[in-house]
Order: sequence, then C-alpha cells, then structure tokens
Amino acid sequence: MTSNSGAPVVVGVDGSEIALHAVRAAAREAAYRRRPLRIVHAFIWPLMGVPLGPAPGAPVDGGLRGQAERYLAEALTEAGKVAPEVVVTGVVIDGTASAVLLAEARDAALVVLGNRGLGGFAELFLGSVAVQVSAHADSPVLVVRGASRADGPVVVGVDGSQLCQEAVRFAFEEAAWRGSELVAVHAWLYPTPAGPGDVLPLVYDLDAFRDEEERLLAEAVAGWSERYPEVPVRRRLVRGSPGRALVAESRTAQLVVVGARGRGTLGGLLLGSVSHAVLHHAHAPLAVVRKLRTVVGA
Repeated sequence: MTSNSGAPVVVGVDGSEIALHAVRAAAREAAYRRRPLRIVHAFIWPLMGVPLGPAPGAPVDGGLRGQAERYLAEALTEAGKVAPEVVVTGVVIDGTASAVLLAEARDAALVVLGNRGLGGFAELFLGSVAVQVSAHADSPVLVVRGASRADGPVVVGVDGSQLCQEAVRFAFEEAAWRGSELVAVHAWLYPTPAGPGDVLPLVYDLDAFRDEEERLLAEAVAGWSERYPEVPVRRRLVRGSPGRALVAESRTAQLVVVGARGRGTLGGLLLGSVSHAVLHHAHAPLAVVRKLRTVVGA
C-alpha cells in the first residue's frame, strides 16, 4: 500500500550526516504508519539579511538558497532508498529551526530530528533545537541518537501519570509495528513530599511499598496488552533513579519512549527531569511524548 494519506511524519534536515540518519529513521516511521513523509529545511539566512543567490560568475545553483535545495535533494534521495513505497515531499521554509519544526508539529503525526546538527559540540550538550522541540511540540518527537538497531525491545518509562499513559500507548504502537518486545520500566524511590506541609512517616514497610509500585506498573500496561495481544511485554521494577534506569535499558533497546513530563513537574514549562536526562544520555533513539491528539487528516 502506498503511504500517501493522513498527517505526515515530518523530519528536519540541515545538511549534516546526523540529519540524514534522522531522514532514514523518519522514512521507516512513515512506512510503519502508512503515512507520507515531509522533509523540511529551516532557512534562517533571510532573517540575517545576507545575499542568498550565487556570487557573480558562480554557477546558477550556487549561493545559500542553492545549498539549501541541495540539502533537501540529498535527503529526498536518501528517504527513497529506505522506503520507496512512501510518498515524500520536501520544502525549504524561511525561519529558525525550532520555530519551523514547532509549526510543522501542529499538523504532524510525528516529528523526527537528529540530536544535534551542524556546528554542534557533539560531546558537550544536546542540540538546543532537539530540547526545544521535544519540550513544546504538539506531536510526539523522535530524537535520533545512539545506535540504530533492527532488534532489541521498545522500552517505555512508566510513572503512573496521565501523560505516561500516552507514552505507553505510543510505545505499544511502535512495538506492534516493529514486531518487537515491549519493556515497561518503573523506577521507584522513597516517597517525597507532594507539597508544603506534607508529612511523611519515618518508617516504611518496604514490601508493601514495593507491592504498590508493582501494582502501578502492572495497571499501566494491562489495558494496552489487551489491545495489542501480539506484543510480548516484560515489566521491570527498579529501585533507583528513573533516568538512570532508562539509560541503562537503552543500551540494548531499539527505541526508548518517555513522557515529556511526569508526576510532580511544572505543566508545559520544561521537559521533566527524567525525559531531559534520557534525552541527553540514551544509547538509542528516544521518543518524547508531550501529548497525543487527533490532527487534521489523521
């Protein structure tokens, strides 16, 4: 079946090899979903007031505008190699990368991007575009980093929040498309105060507390297991830091899925501490689910 209908998978490109890695991942995601692929290059130079065309005597396809078109053409070719059945379009849009991709996310099924682009300090920090888009996009965001695997499980972080349910749903869909196992990870520590004046007991029944955390984990996946009976599920209850647990699981995963925020975080202001930590340190591609919604043409 040709993938030519519904909200597109959107991928941002900037001419880097990491961006082409993201294009390949986005083409596979579009094929899984039977959706079109839209390749976008954010063209910032008009905002800078610099000449865009070729210099006098240079080839007609020279200049910054010509370079942008070449980035796009290379990405279109790469996508066609990976998923020839997918309908692929490309566009150069004036604006900054974050602004362009956030606008595209309003009508996208998924936004895909590399963890850093041209000019990034590879080992120092994650690209600012990936952080901004993951924190604010209206669609799930797939950040391509680490090793690409055809095997290994889809790993999802579970914390009992409403957004966690959206992440679990997304993870089950991905596992079904990929024909992979799903590993649901819930990491727990001692309870922390929920607000000012909250008084916690000095002594805990650890067995009872662990049982309650196990119940939370089981309930988080139970309904989705019934909906996706073909997906094998393994539950992992870990005592320790959620971020560290998910980073450890990412070493053998083909995809890690987290909610943008969990319990005890501040609304839509920032990525939660767990998603932020995994975004920076995961050894596999990471999907950040801020919210799922019905988009036009979905």
